[in-house]
Amino acid sequence: MRLLADENMPLSLIEGLRSQGHDVVWALETMRGASDPEVLDRACRENRVLLTQDKDFSELPFRRRLPSPCGIVLFRLGLCGPDAAIARMLEAFKSREDWAGNLSVVTRRAIRVRPLPPPA
Repeated sequence: MRLLADENMPLSLIEGLRSQGHDVVWALETMRGASDPEVLDRACRENRVLLTQDKDFSELPFRRRLPSPCGIVLFRLGLCGPDAAIARMLEAFKSREDWAGNLSVVTRRAIRVRPLPPPA
């Protein structure tokens, strides 16, 4: 799967996804300091699912009416240790394949999925 990981995603997740064969572009490596709209735009242009912990991405496509056919996975794991967080992220990502076209919010106990606005 083609992924774009926001700057706030941990290196161990990037490495784990890459070792599973995913094509992961990490914003920290390739577009450090880019604005949220720039990151989302790149994900859409390159047909990548955006991985983030920044809840601004949960509102951006709806408030600014930015269609996102790529998909957004927002990790909201609360207070848990880094190893547990990485394990949950990898487990959640393996559990489904319908990330594209949706805003998915991953918590410690559930995954909520909401369709993103259709492309204009």
